[in-house]
Amino acid sequence: MIKARVTVTLKNGVLDPQGKAIEGALGALGFDGVGHVRQGKVFDVELEGADKAKAESDLKAMCEKLLANTVIENYNISVD
Repeated sequence: MIKARVTVTLKNGVLDPQGKAIEGALGALGFDGVGHVRQGKVFDVELEGADKAKAESDLKAMCEKLLANTVIENYNISVD
């Protein structure tokens, strides 16, 4: 069994209204000095088999087809 983590974040220059809202809410809760919050997504995926190269290839295909909108998002794959 291969365990992987895919982290998806917005590309630089893409507006992040949810991150901006979180930034404002943190300030309203008394957390001073918080700035430039960006939000993202994390996917923990378990794949059958032991071939890490195939797992990375499959995960890249998953990101390109479903997990990330590659027009506005970047992704990072970490395989254990």
